[in-house]
Amino acid sequence: MISGVLYALFAGLLWGLIFVGPLIVPDYPAVLQSTGRYLALGLIALPLAWLGRARLRQLTRGDWVTALALTIMGNLVYYVCLASAIQRTGAPVSTMIIATLPVVIPVCANLLYSQRDGKLSWRRLAPALTCIAIGLMCVNIAELRHGLPDFTWSRYGTGIALAFTSVGCWAWYALRNARWLRENPDKNPMMWATAQALVTLPVSLIGYLAACQWLDVQEPDFPLPFGPNPLVFIVLMFAIAVLCSWVGALCWNIACQRLPTVIVGPLIVFETLAGLLYTFLLRQSIPPLLTFCGIVLLVCGVVMAVLSKPQKASVISVELE
Repeated sequence: MISGVLYALFAGLLWGLIFVGPLIVPDYPAVLQSTGRYLALGLIALPLAWLGRARLRQLTRGDWVTALALTIMGNLVYYVCLASAIQRTGAPVSTMIIATLPVVIPVCANLLYSQRDGKLSWRRLAPALTCIAIGLMCVNIAELRHGLPDFTWSRYGTGIALAFTSVGCWAWYALRNARWLRENPDKNPMMWATAQALVTLPVSLIGYLAACQWLDVQEPDFPLPFGPNPLVFIVLMFAIAVLCSWVGALCWNIACQRLPTVIVGPLIVFETLAGLLYTFLLRQSIPPLLTFCGIVLLVCGVVMAVLSKPQKASVISVELE
């Protein structure tokens, strides 16, 4: 249990770095950053796949199809929708919606996987989820006080829809990935992370080329294929690919194998906390009182969820009787 939580914590700390990347290259469109990041990840996976080719041969055709679906939904589609939502609604509103993942995933896991992992009674789960939800609201209300520039209802509505789409993509990814790992305990998490990174290569290459063609029409002055600061862009994409996409996914896969799905879900909150930490470090300021209260509530909710022990359906029915 302790090692699983620590792996999830480390994954959250690495995933929080994703919010720093766009600040370093603000002139680059989100679609180019998204496809560039996963193109770098696919290139990194090539030597890793060669070294681990014996383990990769153990995967069936169905496993490769699952890896492809996971990487498309949980990586490319999720990140493109999130980046587009931030551009339309602003970071605070989109973050408020994305940050509901620690609440959405445990609820879905409790409904879908209770027979296998055990079920937390809603009476025990409700206080933890309530703390997480209120904490996320506090953090985002504090950010919303800055206002929304260039507000229009159509722009705002499409941004909200894209943000909810990204929530659905990542919730499905987290649950489906955890299900595969727990159904295949003999498979190495590093091998599974490498397999997902490997299938990203052809998809992201096609996406990057399509993004370049789109930019050539929409922004003819934008230098292609690597933008106005090619060295910075390339180094940043590879750094994010290694730290956030590959090592972060590896740590998360290990946590998924060691923890029940209903418990590992709330631990995604570590990514939100890490993103807040890095944001205030960049601002060189301390969080306001409302943000600090939200962080405390987030931590309390995660602790309560982790300390709650799932019970088999038969045990729960006996207690109810």
